[in-house]
Amino acid sequence: MTKRRTLAIPSLGILAYPSSMQRRVAMLMVHTCPLEQAGIGDAGGMNIYVAESAARMAAQGVEVDIFTRRDHLDLPAVVELSPGVNVHHLDAGHDLHLTKEQVPQYFPELSAELKKALSGDRHYDLIHSHYWLSGKVAMQVAKDLKMQLVHTMHTMARVKNLNLAEGETPEPMIRVQGETQIVAAANALTANTDAEAASLVSLYEACPDIVHVVTPGVDLYNFTPGAGRQDARKSLGIDADAQVITFVGRIQPHKGPELLIRATSEMLLHSPQLRPKLRVYIVGGASGANGSEVERLKELVIWLGIDDVVKFNPPVPRSELPNWYRAADLVCVPSYSESFGLVALEAQACGTPVVATAVGGLRTAVADGISGVLVDGHDPRAWSSVLARLLQEPQRRVLLSMGAIEHASHFGWDATARGTLDIYDQVISDAARSAKSIG
Repeated sequence: MTKRRTLAIPSLGILAYPSSMQRRVAMLMVHTCPLEQAGIGDAGGMNIYVAESAARMAAQGVEVDIFTRRDHLDLPAVVELSPGVNVHHLDAGHDLHLTKEQVPQYFPELSAELKKALSGDRHYDLIHSHYWLSGKVAMQVAKDLKMQLVHTMHTMARVKNLNLAEGETPEPMIRVQGETQIVAAANALTANTDAEAASLVSLYEACPDIVHVVTPGVDLYNFTPGAGRQDARKSLGIDADAQVITFVGRIQPHKGPELLIRATSEMLLHSPQLRPKLRVYIVGGASGANGSEVERLKELVIWLGIDDVVKFNPPVPRSELPNWYRAADLVCVPSYSESFGLVALEAQACGTPVVATAVGGLRTAVADGISGVLVDGHDPRAWSSVLARLLQEPQRRVLLSMGAIEHASHFGWDATARGTLDIYDQVISDAARSAKSIG
């Protein structure tokens, strides 16, 4: 049977670091599979985070098994994602095509399947769950099997609900309650930034002693300036003299693609001379329950009379993303909240300045005035002013491009893996000391 491996992890260029302790870790992500292409459905930055960090941990001598829910009948029970990293499919849930909103009804079934998988001959040092749905499944299994639980939120309901887009549905109370229970049950919590760590403590009453900051990374081996902007444009069929603004991500209100569309309309109203050369690309697919969002935005573009400027492109494979970043003059990340913002880092690593909302992890991912520009709030007029000014200042964009490459160079996945392994060692050592004292 053919293995499905849509998310490729490079085996070259990964540095191996000696480890005094050989670990075997069980990772869990049940609402999406790390084999899925980011930008489609519920697959996003978390898929990249898990796959990349797992590959780097494996390069440092740790065996990583990722457990996820089977969502296609033709998937093998086990798929090798990268050397030392295997994806195991749990048979739970009668409907193979669940949305993440439907997953909670299968928590007992998923927990039973995970418990059975972890109760075999292979010994695991701990469980590392990603996102609240996985945390709810893992916390019961960790309790039953007396295992240590490390959890990464990625996004938090209380934070999202404080920063909703207009008309966006708040995260449900079942998620808020679930996240609160996970925080109470976890032996360690990892946050992407100091701001996220503070939110865990202030909004969820997490014990500060168990909250650790591990910054996500970027694949610095593939996301590079490459042969430059003109070469990238040629490969994508974009005019060499076009002024290009690009959005990359899942098409959902919280990511802010509508803000970019309305800002473009404002920009053309006040700077009509930009119109002949301006091209705005929205690259990505509908997300989860937001299946009609792409069509709604296309209708908005037509209604605003800017369909000659704004173009929609479906999600592209990871191998093609660098060229989309390189081809752009600016990459926009107008999210209403972001745990971190991998798109921003990827674009900067390719030498493209980023214009992003001054929220959450984007304040860390983008060095304001050095690698890009952070914008307060979501007023389309304010955004249009920033974008128009940058498009008309090519020398400033050159300086920002240089700053972008330098800034991104400090965020490698190898460092993310080392930081995560340090937390694993601490959790396991604390558990051993506790067991010894009780004994």
